[in-house]
Amino acid sequence: MFVTDIKKEFYDVVVNQRVALLVASDIDALCACKILQALFQCDQVQYTLVPVSGWQDLGTAFMEHKEQFRYFVLINCGANVDLLETLQPDEDSVFFICDTHRPVDVVNVYNDTQVKLMIKQDDDLDVPSYDDIFRDDEEEEEGGGDSGNESEAGSEPSGKRRRFDEGAVERRIERQRAKREWEARRREILFDYEQYEYHGTSAAMVIFELAWVLTKDTKDMLWWAVIGLTDQWVHDKITHMKYVTDIATLQRHVSRHNHRNEDEENSLSIDCMRISFEYDLRLTLYQHWSLYESICNSCYTSCNFKLWSMHGQKKLQEFLADMGLPLKQVRQKFNSMDMSIKENLREVIEESSNKYGMKDIRIQTFGVHFGFKNRFLASDMVHAAAALLESTEREEGAGDSFIKALDCLSRSNLEGLHLGIEQAKRKLMAVQQTVASCICTNLILSQGPFLYCYLMEGTPDVKLFSKPMALTLLCKYLLRAFVRSTRNKRCKLLPLIIAAPMKAEQGTVIVLGIPPESETSDKKNFFGRAFEKAAESTSSRTLHDHFDTSIIELKMEDRSKFLDALVTLLS
Repeated sequence: MFVTDIKKEFYDVVVNQRVALLVASDIDALCACKILQALFQCDQVQYTLVPVSGWQDLGTAFMEHKEQFRYFVLINCGANVDLLETLQPDEDSVFFICDTHRPVDVVNVYNDTQVKLMIKQDDDLDVPSYDDIFRDDEEEEEGGGDSGNESEAGSEPSGKRRRFDEGAVERRIERQRAKREWEARRREILFDYEQYEYHGTSAAMVIFELAWVLTKDTKDMLWWAVIGLTDQWVHDKITHMKYVTDIATLQRHVSRHNHRNEDEENSLSIDCMRISFEYDLRLTLYQHWSLYESICNSCYTSCNFKLWSMHGQKKLQEFLADMGLPLKQVRQKFNSMDMSIKENLREVIEESSNKYGMKDIRIQTFGVHFGFKNRFLASDMVHAAAALLESTEREEGAGDSFIKALDCLSRSNLEGLHLGIEQAKRKLMAVQQTVASCICTNLILSQGPFLYCYLMEGTPDVKLFSKPMALTLLCKYLLRAFVRSTRNKRCKLLPLIIAAPMKAEQGTVIVLGIPPESETSDKKNFFGRAFEKAAESTSSRTLHDHFDTSIIELKMEDRSKFLDALVTLLS
């Protein structure tokens, strides 16, 4: 059931209990976890933190902790399946779910005792009404009553009994027909409701609102809420309209905090923290890189210039000349550029971008100053944490990567953050090079109802793309680049499926599907249901373990029959 008063129905319940925190592997979940950890520290709530990367992890974590814990908090996992069916918990286990995945499973919505959903009601949930989905089988029992009457009526004359029989049979047939109709309508309603997967309000924002209601919100918590929302924008999970609306909500909180701190003397202390609303450039990590490399490795500018072609490279040189920036300045680290150039750099870039058709090079976002020296944009934090979370640098366990990513979000761990930024640069360069090679060697094929791209074993950086977030970033980038470079108008409107080697020793590939590229897209993804149906109809060996249903693991040998089934299904 939906929690209406998060303080009373969630926080006041768990505040004197031991809690198991099960947190999914994405940046929004990490930020929500940081806020909740800070609240728990305020009130000395005992908790155990368990990172979970998929349904199998969640099942294992629950089995290991169900004896010691009664209360489980699930962050960014658990809402979109029937949780009680999946975990088979005892009667007294209670699950508090703060999850952005939609649609929410109807059984979770209508379970009043064990499943509590901390989900914003103003998201367009469109949950079907209870009577359309569930019905009591009392009528069945009435049907049983009729057959009892027939046997009792055995002593009456046969003519009368036959008439009575006919009435009973007709009533039963009528009931069965009504039940079949209701079941058909139920299937239709559920199909419409569960057809598309999409994302709701950021989990970090929901937990931040709890902190605000409790009057325990700090600037650190607000900054984590900002990063949680920015993660949804960077990984293209929400519409532009939703992003702008949520930015406005957070902007009010930022103004409130900044206003509150104006009177305090520490506003200029060396370790103070200042969050500011920015109308900044869509150039990834440009303040920690050179401007030239940032332009080359940012999806927005790279796709607009088509930098994988000679013509695109020439166009970039013209763009830099138009801005009047010396190449020596553009190619050195941003921190080392002349102050006179940096002062009005955003305006100069925006002016030239408009001439080159990049009207929306600037985006509403937030920046933070830690003391005097360190300045970061929210998107810098997202890229750094994502790179650490899916690190392939050394053979370290998923748990270690999770803790490193969680730590880099603390302002006390700037070293970890800078390490994450360096890894993020390498990741972005790998994405850019892979996109260029896929476009130049025509690896994206039109399969009819969708586009398809397969990254071969042996492709540079292929190991990086066995991770869901990195593959999602590549997939979005690749589709945008393809739409910019193709002349085929029909292909511009198609979704994209990408497959990459996952576990070589087990012979599996990771398969991911994203909806068509368009500015007005509602970001709803239909591949989750399509993958299930295609796997079912061909008996393909698949593993639907990821919390996003549009990401699956598939046996290499079953790839062609799985794709054929998808083509048939979506045609």
